[in-house]
Amino acid sequence: MNDKFKEIVEKIETMSVIDLSELVKVLEEKFGVSASAGMMMAPGAAPGAAPEAASEKTEFAVHLTATGDQKIQIIKIVKEVLGLGLKEAKDLVDKAPTMLKEGMKKEEAEKMKADIEAAGGKAELK
Repeated sequence: MNDKFKEIVEKIETMSVIDLSELVKVLEEKFGVSASAGMMMAPGAAPGAAPEAASEKTEFAVHLTATGDQKIQIIKIVKEVLGLGLKEAKDLVDKAPTMLKEGMKKEEAEKMKADIEAAGGKAELK
């Protein structure tokens, strides 16, 4: 790896998922690009492709439907992903079924849902 990138990569490795998400948004805005592979189109792409992509849902919400037997693991996931304190995360999980977060990118929402399900809980994307 090039030495001029080594320090940057080391800093990125220590960032939380939420911080990385914010960094991507800042870079997208600063340079007018998108990190989403689905948004990139080759020059001269068919004009019919754009309306189809525009109709695709871009924001998702994660709804916790059940905590399962591993409630503590679900609380840890919610605490980390949403950047909450332990008490706030516990209170939110105790309210299940409940909406955890709205306005998420598809990849972020799917990862949170998968993490919850891997810990024994149940979640839906809306």
